[in-house]
Amino acid sequence: MDMYINCMSDPLTLSPSERDLFALVVEASFVNPFSSDRRSVDLRIGGSGGLSDALVTVRSVLDQMRAEKRVSVRGYEGEDARLLQMTILFDAFHRWAHDYDRLIRSQTAEGERPVPAPFVADVLDHLIAHGIRQSEAVRLVAIFYQLRRAYTFIQSGLVGASPCMQALRVRLWNNIFTCNLRLYIEALLSRMEDFSTLLLGETGSGKGAAAAAIGRSGFIPFRPETGRFAESFAGNFIAINLSQYPEALVESELFGHRKGAFTGAVTDHDGVFARCSPNGSIFLDEIGEVPETLQIKLLQVLQERIFTPVGSHDRKRFSGRIIAATNRPLAALRASAGFREDFYYRLCSDVIELPTLRQRIEEDAEELSRLVRSLMIRHLGAAAAEVLQPSVLEALATSPGPGYAWPGNVRELEQALRRILVTGAYVPGVASRPDVDEWLQAAAAGELTAEQLMAAYCAALWRKDGNYEEVGRRTGFDRRTVKKYVLQGIQGDGTEGNEGSEGG
Repeated sequence: MDMYINCMSDPLTLSPSERDLFALVVEASFVNPFSSDRRSVDLRIGGSGGLSDALVTVRSVLDQMRAEKRVSVRGYEGEDARLLQMTILFDAFHRWAHDYDRLIRSQTAEGERPVPAPFVADVLDHLIAHGIRQSEAVRLVAIFYQLRRAYTFIQSGLVGASPCMQALRVRLWNNIFTCNLRLYIEALLSRMEDFSTLLLGETGSGKGAAAAAIGRSGFIPFRPETGRFAESFAGNFIAINLSQYPEALVESELFGHRKGAFTGAVTDHDGVFARCSPNGSIFLDEIGEVPETLQIKLLQVLQERIFTPVGSHDRKRFSGRIIAATNRPLAALRASAGFREDFYYRLCSDVIELPTLRQRIEEDAEELSRLVRSLMIRHLGAAAAEVLQPSVLEALATSPGPGYAWPGNVRELEQALRRILVTGAYVPGVASRPDVDEWLQAAAAGELTAEQLMAAYCAALWRKDGNYEEVGRRTGFDRRTVKKYVLQGIQGDGTEGNEGSEGG
């Protein structure tokens, strides 16, 4: 029940000081929270205390208006009504922020089944009591949930304070809500499946974490009748690495198949496009390795939102969002004869490049220490990280040393920490062999075919870097071609090939 409905014929008006304050609150509500602009607005509202003091200031004014029984948005018209409603929403969002955070943690632990969200009933009652219609209040609590998830996953999943990482977090927020949050809420909230994303970056730079932050932050409606949100963000984000499947099976994993479609298809199988919910996202990793025939079928999904399972004539609709990634540089990807231009243009509603670890360290010398601490807390807990971090940093300073380029990026750093904890040291790369340059001598003597030369070169790079993706980056070859040449090269010189050491 609305406790503060204005019964007078004339609408209420805000005082000039209330109007000025609430205008700043509206500005804070719509600005990117990872941008420098947000803190600037908080300081203008609450002084040196930033957001905490801003909330105290806002709540003090709202409490006074509440005591005067003039805090219902239904008592106002036009701009005053809009300013008051946004201020009530700003206060409510932060008032229940910790409850939303607990819900996010509970849902992460639970998995695919939506968990109860009993506190949302209190949020709804609060909004309705301040003159917001019930249907709109139900939509707003879902927007609160989305905003809190996006902030949480971007902040916790992409650790680092270097300028390039701060810029990345701004980009990811805009990818979820666009650069105009007001426009997103009013017009685009249910249309984001039309905006695909292409993530670029070297192996191990965090493309998976960025994709998860985007994919787990989509809008999910609230169901008052069940006291739960419609689905779990932990279940509606589906990731698939396209390079891990043989070419003959990739289509089935994506689109599904019907019984008898091919040898071994003994039952019907739903692919990721069928399993993805309308509010969900699919992350297609290694998109640069997809053969052209499959690109054409994916293009149909991107353009028409339609796919057909293998062995079926049924056309099924896909309503989720597509996020794709490749470790190949954009220029090399587009120059590749096997990568279609029309496919690229359907993928690139937004193109985000993740910074390398070496760039991050060059911009901020403390970045490595922050990452080490974050990774150790994730794997060992805060107490153990506090004790072990100094010795780990000391080991890294000794080897590989401050000038190391970290070709495997954060993924390599994570493995380096494990190796230090087990052996006390991290020495990157593979021990050199005395005859490692024999292939160069054979090439100089004109004794190698072009095929043998490429095989020997790729194998030499693989011994140095330890993963196919880095070899692909250096040579411009796709992963399958690199793997073929590496295996030829190590078999040709009698070296034992160890698939397990490939870090890609």
